[in-house]
Amino acid sequence: MTAIEFNHQLMGMQPKLGFFAKSLTSDPEDAKDLLQETLYKALTNRDKFQGDKNLKAWVFTIMKNTFINNYRRNVRSNTLIDSTENSYYLNLRPESVFQSPEATHNEKEIRIAISELPQDYRLPFEMHTKGYKYKEIAEHLDQPLGSVKSKIFFARKRLMDRLKDFV
Repeated sequence: MTAIEFNHQLMGMQPKLGFFAKSLTSDPEDAKDLLQETLYKALTNRDKFQGDKNLKAWVFTIMKNTFINNYRRNVRSNTLIDSTENSYYLNLRPESVFQSPEATHNEKEIRIAISELPQDYRLPFEMHTKGYKYKEIAEHLDQPLGSVKSKIFFARKRLMDRLKDFV
């Protein structure tokens, strides 16, 4: 396929690509940006397109992957990093830090209920809520993976029974 044919077919797809971009972003301005970025990537990577393949599928895949990468980048940029000794990530926006008095009271009750759990349930549960994987918890506590999973399950169950008034 020559460069002229490629460009002509690419420009012919522009309306359908625009509709697809709007369905992905739900915002007309973001859709225009996504369309422009997709066309740019398709044009700059034209040499990677194999002429016997489906150009439409290739370009739509570029758009979908560009959207996914942009979404992941935006999520990462909105992630705060906690600099405590455990260094785990929190997906909180800065404006969500302020809570109502009722929410603060409920949080205190939940913390009290967690602190009342037996140590062998509380420790795996707290590690899990801090973002540790089951396998990491099992290795850290030197316990079988199944035991860790069941302790976390039973800790949740006890908390749900204890805090059923908050549901």
